[in-house]
Amino acid sequence: MLALLMWLEQPARMSAAEQGFRMPAEWTPQEAVWLSWPVDDPRHWGGAKRDLIHGKFAEIAAAVSRFEPVRINAPGSEHAAIRSLCNRAKAVPERVELFDHPHNDVWCRDHGPIFVKHGDSGETAVTDWGFNAWGGKFPPFDLDDSIPRQIATALGKRVFDGGMILEGGAIEVNGAGQLLTTEAVLLNPNRNPHLGRDEIEQRLQDGLGVKEILWLEKGIEGDDTDGHIDDLARFVDEETILTCVETDAASPNRAVLENNLARLRSFSGPRGRAFEVVEIPLPEACEVPGWRLPVLPASYVNFLIVNGGVLVPTFRQHRNDDRALGMIRELFPGREVVGIDCLDLVEEGGTLHCISQQQPA
Repeated sequence: MLALLMWLEQPARMSAAEQGFRMPAEWTPQEAVWLSWPVDDPRHWGGAKRDLIHGKFAEIAAAVSRFEPVRINAPGSEHAAIRSLCNRAKAVPERVELFDHPHNDVWCRDHGPIFVKHGDSGETAVTDWGFNAWGGKFPPFDLDDSIPRQIATALGKRVFDGGMILEGGAIEVNGAGQLLTTEAVLLNPNRNPHLGRDEIEQRLQDGLGVKEILWLEKGIEGDDTDGHIDDLARFVDEETILTCVETDAASPNRAVLENNLARLRSFSGPRGRAFEVVEIPLPEACEVPGWRLPVLPASYVNFLIVNGGVLVPTFRQHRNDDRALGMIRELFPGREVVGIDCLDLVEEGGTLHCISQQQPA
């Protein structure tokens, strides 16, 4: 048994792709969704919204649990209180699973494992990429960086070492060999200054089993991540991309998103045809007077796909929220679309996709 555990904890010598693994698209069947519970740190949400944010995480965990299990990273000492909050939020009790995994912050999309799946056997494995809190912006991050291996050990999964800094929110795959990302993140010297574009592309191909990298330029205002793709453009299926546009001509996001739109329209999908590109307007600017982010990076494409459903962030803008929910319902027929108020959550720079990480079935 000890030998097996030591083998599971060691990075595989061959790449994930060489061994037949690839990252599945988010809409494929899932075993669970992972969250990292908010830690008590006065820097987070100004320290003034602790109970509100804990309640919001319980609401989100409950929403996920109605579709599939939700697995939560949190120190063991907090498990009883977390379970009580989730029960109050009407979570499905048997679908809330708690793991004694201490961490530094809530952004499980970025510090959590990126799972890959074998094309023949169906085995799932963990890819472990370095995490440096978006270029060293928010130390400490050592516990966050340890989460992939903690999860791999807890689940008995083998581990592939990604070989560079990478956050899950920086990538988006269609399951057909193509990956969307941004130059502002992956080519940023605050991540991997020793690597060029070609080397970064090769590591993505080796680690995630993709064949082609599609590059957008940069992201929207207020994004601490430097421009994660999951606030900009998301695959809906292999050949359809939902992308943000800005209707306010005075917004600094207008030119950025027009540039991204032009690039998306120039790309070819897996069958050589242009992608179907669907435009969804950003919400009106969300602002908190005196807050460290003058404009919050609110985006409707930061949704989370779950088994049979899609959880969509809303921002207390009735007309814009309803339009976004309606568009996403049309793009995901047969899935239940659930809006979740994320205006308080986005104060720290992210919403539903940013705080979660799916584990494929």
